[in-house]
Amino acid sequence: MKNLFKAVALLCVALGLQSAAMAEDKRKPDEAVAMVKRGAAYIKEVGVEKAMAEFNNPKGKFVDGSLYIFAYDMKGVNLASPNPKIVGRNMLGFKDPNGKETVKAYIAAANSPQGNGWVDFVWPHPQTKEMQQKSAYVEKVGDILIACGIYK
Repeated sequence: MKNLFKAVALLCVALGLQSAAMAEDKRKPDEAVAMVKRGAAYIKEVGVEKAMAEFNNPKGKFVDGSLYIFAYDMKGVNLASPNPKIVGRNMLGFKDPNGKETVKAYIAAANSPQGNGWVDFVWPHPQTKEMQQKSAYVEKVGDILIACGIYK
């Protein structure tokens, strides 16, 4: 009987984790826009260097589950990412699995007359590691761009 209770308890925990992951996947576009707007205000408040340090902090105030700020200069050099291996690297020629040059698309959105826009691409989900459709809101702030994406 104890084993049955343990099995039921484990099943409940597993279903709860799956529900939490599913809820996490349902992030809304306005959440990504709000994160970018907060990031832009933060850059203006503390400057680019301090802001990038905070954006690169995995436990910082600009990381909320699958929502996080990433940033590039206008030449394609990554300034902030949850993947520390690409920070400081020129990613201009990077292509997603479908061949889309994502960094070039971010720069194009940032350089649009509005100074912002959405870019669709494929990216690994941080929790599942599976490749998924993602859409990132990009905004130009001074001479850099910052972005935040949601999984579709």
